[in-house]
Amino acid sequence: MRRLTQLSAVVCVAALALSGCSSDSDKGDDSKDSASKDVCKTAKGDGPKIGLAYDVGGRGDQSFNDSAYAGLEKAVAEFDATCVEGEATDGEPESAREDRLRQMAEGGSTAIVGVGFAYSDAVNAVAPDFPDVNFAVIDGYDPDDKANENVAYLGFAEEQGSFLVGAAAALKSKSGTIGFVGGVHNDLIKKFEAGYTAGAKAAKPDIDVKVAYIQESDLKGFGDPAGGKAAATGEFDAGADVVYHAAGGSGAGVFDAAVDAGDGKWAIGVDSDQYLTATKTQQPHILTSMLKRVDVATYDFVKSVDAGKALVSYTVYDLKADGVGYSTEGGFIDDITSKLDDYKAKIISGDIKVPTKP
Repeated sequence: MRRLTQLSAVVCVAALALSGCSSDSDKGDDSKDSASKDVCKTAKGDGPKIGLAYDVGGRGDQSFNDSAYAGLEKAVAEFDATCVEGEATDGEPESAREDRLRQMAEGGSTAIVGVGFAYSDAVNAVAPDFPDVNFAVIDGYDPDDKANENVAYLGFAEEQGSFLVGAAAALKSKSGTIGFVGGVHNDLIKKFEAGYTAGAKAAKPDIDVKVAYIQESDLKGFGDPAGGKAAATGEFDAGADVVYHAAGGSGAGVFDAAVDAGDGKWAIGVDSDQYLTATKTQQPHILTSMLKRVDVATYDFVKSVDAGKALVSYTVYDLKADGVGYSTEGGFIDDITSKLDDYKAKIISGDIKVPTKP
């Protein structure tokens, strides 16, 4: 297994707004550039006040953070809410995340969502000081053995959705070799790898799966398109004809690598339907995307706060809850969706147990 570390410096990540890497004129017709929206400046309702603290990459990453923003938009509209946003910076200290959350709470936010596991410690430190504020952490965990009565940890069965796109990759591969690119080599991203490999092996037991990670522990692995491109290019050069990324904003580089690799080379997106936000040049190479419904989790949490029954402790969004899945935009997997849905049914029924570790 080849893992790549300490790769090229971040490219096109000015202010961590990755959508700036391509011009608006090069976007697909159906794309929605969330970086150009600003619902928090126009919302004037008297419902809950929502604080959304972004992970590295920020709004405009066309992936994880944008999915959370979509849930925020829906909640603002449906619950007559107002909102405030906070954006992480590359390499920031733990104190910066704490300060961001504390400012939101002191500013009157009643529902605060930390987008990404990196907020787990910060929420654990801040939440006890604001017992009347409800906090949630996407992909989060409680770092100690003292339960927080006002914190929800919203997780996903990423391995289940990744199993489905792994099966799709194997079924569409002509070379018998596929690839996986992870942003950071941690337990969360290894769930994507494990599911992807298991799905591929279920569809074609002799498939060869190449694996590369952009960073071992540094979160900048989620905001490094150049690193993503280098990792994916290495896998295409090694014979892969489909590469799946779980690398946040670095996935833009994976898409570019598929374009450069030429006809018959595919990339698989993650979190949202990335075909919709890809450039016109990239779209013919995006086979499918693993949908991780961060928007659903964000919306559900605000809904629970608005109803006076705030979610607490752990909630997992799996295939049964429509928390994960796969996209069909582009029509490239229309011929195999029945097979993928058979796998989905078997996972939901328990006939297939998807591993969470490679």
